[in-house]
Amino acid sequence: MSNRAALLQMTSGIDPAANARTLVKAVGDAKAGGATMLFTPEMSGLLDGKRDRAAASLWHEHDDPVLAAVRDAAAKHGIWVHIGSLAILREEGKLANRGFVIDDAGEIRARYDKMHLFDVDLPTGESWRESNSYAPGERAVTVKTPLGVLGLAICYDLRFPDLFRSLSNAGATILALPAAFTRPTGAAHWHVLLRARAIEAAAFVIASAQTGVHEDGRATYGHSLVSDPWGELLLDMGDPAGLGFADIDPRRVEDARSRVPVLQHRRAIPEVEAL
Repeated sequence: MSNRAALLQMTSGIDPAANARTLVKAVGDAKAGGATMLFTPEMSGLLDGKRDRAAASLWHEHDDPVLAAVRDAAAKHGIWVHIGSLAILREEGKLANRGFVIDDAGEIRARYDKMHLFDVDLPTGESWRESNSYAPGERAVTVKTPLGVLGLAICYDLRFPDLFRSLSNAGATILALPAAFTRPTGAAHWHVLLRARAIEAAAFVIASAQTGVHEDGRATYGHSLVSDPWGELLLDMGDPAGLGFADIDPRRVEDARSRVPVLQHRRAIPEVEAL
């Protein structure tokens, strides 16, 4: 039996209250559209590259108003929500890029801190140093949801297949990849890498993304998508912000894994012999 996933593609700005209103509306709209679970992008609550300005809008988890608003909305509408990530203060001063899985009673079922941080100078002149503000996560996470066992990752994690091997070895049949991909890297790699992760793990991939030109000046790629375990796209939202839906049929996982039983054939890789 299929369950419906809803994906929110949004253009998060520098005002957490405005972003929270977008998220809360999406929770209600997702439920009205028949979804069992809503997926939102990376940095759903705040997208602001100016650290001095952003500092006034950062909270510890227990004080975060965006998280509280989404938890209340999930309970009100009786729907699960995966907040792709929020910028959360840690005790030692740095931030966590943290995703949350919230159940239909508003309870937090899982947390995941992004493990791989994006430090790069792009040919376009853009420069990103996530490690200046964020501390990396230290553990991979799966969680049981009504759609199946969900493996959690965030954006740049997409480029590190060992993480997804670990998640699928741990039972994940769905991989969540919320993102705020830049336009150059998105156009070059977004679709091919997401489909590759789906095929390698014989699992669904649900990737909710930021899109458009943001208040802080950055531009993100969009194209929130869902890939089935055979690498076929069930949804590609293109550029516009909004809500999209895809039906998740667990029989597709069984079918893909029976046709190409990659999980059964995996072996531990020995140390490389350099000749």
